[in-house]
Amino acid sequence: MLADRRQGGEQVNSIKTVCFGEIMLRLSPPGFERLFQSPQLQASFGGGEANVAVSLAQFGCDSYYVTRTPANPVGEAAIRALRAEGVRVDYVVRGGSRLGIYFAETGASQRPSVVVYDRAHSAISEMEPGNVSWPDVFKDAAWFHWTGITPALGRNGAECTREAIQYAKQAGARVSVDLNYRKKLWTEREAQRTMRGLVPLADVVIANEEDMQSVLGIAVPCADVTRGLLDPADYMKPAERVAAEFGVKYVAITLRESVSASENAWSAVLLDVETNTFHRSQRYMIRLVDRIGGGDSFSAGLIYSLMMGRGSQESLRFAVAASALKQTIPGDFNRVSVSEVERLVAGDESGRVRR
Repeated sequence: MLADRRQGGEQVNSIKTVCFGEIMLRLSPPGFERLFQSPQLQASFGGGEANVAVSLAQFGCDSYYVTRTPANPVGEAAIRALRAEGVRVDYVVRGGSRLGIYFAETGASQRPSVVVYDRAHSAISEMEPGNVSWPDVFKDAAWFHWTGITPALGRNGAECTREAIQYAKQAGARVSVDLNYRKKLWTEREAQRTMRGLVPLADVVIANEEDMQSVLGIAVPCADVTRGLLDPADYMKPAERVAAEFGVKYVAITLRESVSASENAWSAVLLDVETNTFHRSQRYMIRLVDRIGGGDSFSAGLIYSLMMGRGSQESLRFAVAASALKQTIPGDFNRVSVSEVERLVAGDESGRVRR
């Protein structure tokens, strides 16, 4: 492992983390324009698991990202973008003919954001088991994170995900999954058929109410996300069902109260099975800059805190603060440090200029 580093007063012994999934080219119109309103699109990169890897690198972890990208200038640009954020790309596989693309239009007020995928036949969707030297990847690894997006890419994605999880567990790494249901990629029936067999292999499940309903068939009866009315107490029994049915150690659920596309309330709950405790976080009102990656930054904050040995309540508070900050930053990646997150956790919400 690399030399020790310090983040926010905490010693990070270069803890090795691994994330696996698809990085994509993101194309967005300037500001709040609609797609192709003007003949300009801004290019960046992102993806659920890549976003987590970047956050963990920002927090001082020895963060590895595994994916498959085409051996062309677009694929190489994606890898350079990860390197620039401090992510290790030693085990990225080159192959395939194209990088997946998504078009993201930022909403405002009562106009919602819109995402359009162009990812069919992407390099990672055609990746096959055996393409990655997983024993080498997971040597000395403390944590492995995956999401429901990768299995949604097709049979190959699901089989490669299962292979990665199995090697992670053999290596003794803890495993987290963000259910991340994407209805533009698969149906609820397809998601449940695949994911109900993979989720029991995880230690930590991260979700929102739609994910639990669509991926696991477990509903939150009283939640009304369209009206922006969520009661944290309503999530305790569904979280307990997830834990009981799938045998996981933690269930984290993010709560987004959508007042409009410009303003959201943001909080979360966490069930700690070992201590049989249900925790509620602080609640932030966020004036959104870019909500994409908000859930991923929550995952990274929770992973980091649990690896640091923090208690459940402290870990939850850190994760919610990290993800609140992300939603004020354009693009997929959360470019904040541990100390910045901890200032917000401590109550500094003023946004005053720091000179």
